[in-house]
Amino acid sequence: MSVVDELIDQARLGRFGALDAEVSVGFVTRQGVRHSTRGTGYRNHVLSLRVGKAVGSCAVEPGAVDDDLVQDCVGSTVDALFDHPDLAVRVAALDAYLMAARPHEEHATDSVRVPAGTSLEKSLTRAGFVVDLLGAQRGQRVLVVGVVNSLLHHLRERGVRYRPCDLRGGTTEWGEPITDDADLDGCDAVLATGMTVGNGTFEALRDKAAARGVPLVMFAQTASAVLPRLDGIAAICAEPYPFFWLDGGPTVLHRYRVPR
Repeated sequence: MSVVDELIDQARLGRFGALDAEVSVGFVTRQGVRHSTRGTGYRNHVLSLRVGKAVGSCAVEPGAVDDDLVQDCVGSTVDALFDHPDLAVRVAALDAYLMAARPHEEHATDSVRVPAGTSLEKSLTRAGFVVDLLGAQRGQRVLVVGVVNSLLHHLRERGVRYRPCDLRGGTTEWGEPITDDADLDGCDAVLATGMTVGNGTFEALRDKAAARGVPLVMFAQTASAVLPRLDGIAAICAEPYPFFWLDGGPTVLHRYRVPR
């Protein structure tokens, strides 16, 4: 059973409160970016659902979610959407529900501010807050699942080696090949995106990290409120909507640390 389904079962047993809240707004954010001075760019599509004051999100492959699917979610209860055949809908609904039930502001270890700036400035600042959670030392090696060049930039600056892994493949900003195989051999830690929850690869990655005895640190726009409810994670940088790349003004990250 997936972690999403496990949490849905817990929700239906009453662990987090009533399930009759309705989704009032649904939308897809389509983003394309190429930071100034960077040689490569990328694009993301994110499905978001609003429950009360909370917005839950799940990144999807470009074009995977159409307007009719989004419209069908609006007005549905979270309980009904927990049975939706599309994993992205279930994740976004669960994320919104848990964010409403367990607000980051009340449960995170700390919250940090990403100051106003250009897209690159904000990307680098956010990445620094994420990499801080690793506690990796110079000469150690990190498996990075979900390649973000700003994260790799900070690892390089700190003398930390890395193995870049992403289902999209390609190369890093420095011309390094990106593998699609999350091999932990020789790695001292794992730094992974919350998109692993949305594409169904999280469980296998968590099991590998546990078997190797290496810490798993997550950076999450997808499932930012889901991951703090899961076992087997050393730390989380949770970033609910609106994300840092949507606004040149200040934005907030919520960080969770699990005592070891």
